[in-house]
Amino acid sequence: MSGGAPSSPPYELGNFCIDEYRPMKVIVIGAGFSGIVAGIRFPQKIPNVEIVIYEKGAGVGGTWYNNNYPGLACDVPSHCKDWSEFYASGPEIRAHLEEVVEKYKLMRYIRLQHEIVHAQYDEPTGKWHVRVRRPNPETGALEEIEDTADVLLSAIGVLDRWKWPDIEGLKDFKGNLHHTASFEPGPKTWQEVAESEGWKDKRVGVVGVGSSAIQVIAAIQPKVKKLVTYARGKTWIALSFGEETVTRLLGREPGESGNYRFTPEEIERFKNEPEFFNNFRNTLEMQFNCSYPFTLRGTELGQMVKNEALKNMKEKLAKKPWIADHLIPGFPVSCRRITPGPGFLEALCEDNVDFVPTEIKRVTEKGIETVDGQYNDLDVIICATGYDASYQLPFRIIGRNGVDINDKWSPHPVTYLSLAVDGFPNMFMALGPNSANASGMLLPIIEQHVMYAVEATAKLQRDRYKSIEVKPEAVRDFDQHMEAYFPRTVFTENCRSWYKLGKEDGRVVGLWPGSPLHAVKASMHPRWEDYNFERLDPVENRLHWLGDGYTYSEKTLTGDLAWYLHAPFLDIPPVPKDDSEA
Repeated sequence: MSGGAPSSPPYELGNFCIDEYRPMKVIVIGAGFSGIVAGIRFPQKIPNVEIVIYEKGAGVGGTWYNNNYPGLACDVPSHCKDWSEFYASGPEIRAHLEEVVEKYKLMRYIRLQHEIVHAQYDEPTGKWHVRVRRPNPETGALEEIEDTADVLLSAIGVLDRWKWPDIEGLKDFKGNLHHTASFEPGPKTWQEVAESEGWKDKRVGVVGVGSSAIQVIAAIQPKVKKLVTYARGKTWIALSFGEETVTRLLGREPGESGNYRFTPEEIERFKNEPEFFNNFRNTLEMQFNCSYPFTLRGTELGQMVKNEALKNMKEKLAKKPWIADHLIPGFPVSCRRITPGPGFLEALCEDNVDFVPTEIKRVTEKGIETVDGQYNDLDVIICATGYDASYQLPFRIIGRNGVDINDKWSPHPVTYLSLAVDGFPNMFMALGPNSANASGMLLPIIEQHVMYAVEATAKLQRDRYKSIEVKPEAVRDFDQHMEAYFPRTVFTENCRSWYKLGKEDGRVVGLWPGSPLHAVKASMHPRWEDYNFERLDPVENRLHWLGDGYTYSEKTLTGDLAWYLHAPFLDIPPVPKDDSEA
């Protein structure tokens, strides 16, 4: 026997066509905006794919299904053709999402009241093993089932988990106690709940001064006998976005600015005149996408927005000017989430509203006492105290070597482009940590994040890989980039915000390091060189995916054998014009 290295086994061609796509299974966690987009795009883009969307709630829509509090609305301009308001209401957004689910027949993929309780990656097979809690279809008793997938997509978002505020005696309150995140009117509207509970004769307290509190206060003020707002923090209330532009686009008289409801005639134009609708939406979104500079320190736009907000708040609080001293912040606009809050400042000035800026000491059976000894009897308390933005998940996701993602994300989450985490192969996120924005639109980011996961799944399938996993050094580089970026922004100023894990200072974990358009561009063309890959087949030859030389249509004599003559493959370039025509 001769010496030297052992020879490799003879190479054999794969017994498959180059486009004989192997079956792929995708599990999606959540049926909000991201999960719905996934339900549309994966079957559209990935051949031979099975997708299951597990949703813990009883309906689709995510945050727009779970939240039903008074005044619920999108706090940035958003528009579909038949929506009735400039700041779309929660019920209309939820109805729109339900229509999309029905239009694309997504309920065949969605499993309602199915809550993921555990997910673990199995290294030998390259599969995710998931445990799901659900009510038994026959008995209704809770049970756990198991499922497996090649790809796991987390579409749960960040503003999903809430808890009661830590206030002494809160659970001792004998009146009606609500949290905005769990306000459940059932088959009724919140207005019907207010009527059935007799709010017009009740004293109502609202705790908080964030976006939810601002919407609640504006909505319920005319419908209660007495409203007491407990607002220990400070916040900027911006001028409503694009008032003059909306007035001009709709052809209204200049004095009509501030009216945020569309007339029946305007809605009909949106539905029946595509050019009118497209111009309205395109103009507003272009203007909105110009707002990024006000999130940076020391910009002219930032100072202008602050001056306008200051003037607006003082003017609208003129009836009770002392409130401005307690409500107007010292930190820059956009350090914490900014909201236009239509009707909020006006509500604070009404005679049936008391503004309490003092810290709450305790809740009694009948009301609230503040640390200065003041006390108010109340019949209803609504806690608008936000969400748990810690990114500590309520279930375990276990990656390689038994690592729990909650441990990986302590003391703060780390990711690659908000999309992937090293040590967690074949797992992607839509709206993961550091993915939200403080200016511009969020939906394009959601759609692009889902498409990134789709492209990664296509690569696994097409190139016959068992796993795709982002490199640790790529995660470290993104972390370093963010550490260099955020000191340039107003987000690192001293203000309490969910952007910073609910703290006044520290790591920014909620926002993308750049503009919303920048976020979309960053994930449009995946850098596969930032990933490690494991081959599916035990073959050394990296081109084993070429198969047996056939395409599937040729081998089976099915389908279109001249597909290269048609779109999308056929891409006819425009003929250059002569210089004289240019």
